[in-house]
Amino acid sequence: MSNSAGTAAVIGTGLIGRAWANVFARAGWSVRLWDPDVSARAGAAAKVADSLHELARFGLVDDPGAAAVRLVTCDTLADAVAGADLVQENGPETIEAKIETFAALDRAAPPTAILASSTSAIVASRFTESLPGRARCLVGHPVNPPHLVPIVELCGAPWTDAAVLVRARAIYTSVGQSPIDVCREIDGFILNRLQGALLAEAFRLVGEGYCSPQDLDKTLADGLGRRWSFIGPFATIELNAPGGIADYCRRYTGFYRRLQQTPATPEVWDEANWSKIVAQWPGSAEPAVITDKSRERDRRLAALAAHLRQAGAGGGHE
Repeated sequence: MSNSAGTAAVIGTGLIGRAWANVFARAGWSVRLWDPDVSARAGAAAKVADSLHELARFGLVDDPGAAAVRLVTCDTLADAVAGADLVQENGPETIEAKIETFAALDRAAPPTAILASSTSAIVASRFTESLPGRARCLVGHPVNPPHLVPIVELCGAPWTDAAVLVRARAIYTSVGQSPIDVCREIDGFILNRLQGALLAEAFRLVGEGYCSPQDLDKTLADGLGRRWSFIGPFATIELNAPGGIADYCRRYTGFYRRLQQTPATPEVWDEANWSKIVAQWPGSAEPAVITDKSRERDRRLAALAAHLRQAGAGGGHE
C-alpha cells in the first residue's frame, strides 16, 4: 500500500466510518474523525486502533501502532474537514440527512477537497444539485467491511467534474482499494443491483420450497462464491466453454432465456415470503450474537485477504 501523505476526514464513525479510517490510516494518511454523536466519536479511534492491531496478526498492517497515531478525533465537523484532501461521509441512509450533511461539508471543506458519500443506494444528484461545490461531489460506495473487502463504486452526478473522478480513483487505488467507475447514475449502483438480483432469486427458491436457506447459502459459499472470490461472472463463463464467452453464450443462451421468462417478482420481499426463511434459519437475531458472527466473518475475510495478497490475486491493486 502507498505511504503517500494525505488527509482524510471521516464523517460518521459507525461500522463503515471506522473501517474507512482503518483503510486510510494503514496507508499512511492522517485521518480526522467526527460524528454528531459524542459517545460514538469518543470511542471511535480506540476501536479503529483495535482493528488495525487485529489486521496486523494477518500481515495486513505493517505497523498498527504508527497507523493508530495518525487517527485524530475532532470536536466539530469544521475541524475534521480542515485541510482534508478527501472527505468520506458515512451518515444515515436518508436523502434528508445527505442533503444536510453535504451542505455543511461544502461550506466547511477546502475547495480542493473531494466530497464522497458511502451511500449504498442514493445517487449523488439527489443531494448535491444545489451546492456551490457540487462538481467535487460523488458517491464512493464501499462494501461492508471496506477495510477487508476492497471494492469501491465511484459514481458522479451529471455535474461531477471528470477530473475529480479521476483523482478519486487514484486516491482509492493508492490506499489499497479497488475502485470501479459507474459510468452514469443508476439506483443501487452495480454491486447492490447484482446482489439484489441474486437475493430475489434466493428468496424465491427458498420461499417456493425448492431448498432450505441453509442449503441455498451452501450453494454460494461452497459453489459460486469459491470462484467469485477471485474472478467475476464474465471471467467465470469464459472458462466454462472451450471458445470463451461467445461460445458459452451460443451454447447456453436458450437455457438462460427460459429462466428470464419467469423472473422473481417484487412479492418475494413480502413478509409472507421472507418469514418462511426466518422460520427455517437456525441463527439468533440477538445483537450480541450478530456482533460475534460479524467478528468471525471479519477474521475469515482477513485470512482470505492475506491469502489473496500472497497469491497475487485481488487485494485491490490494479
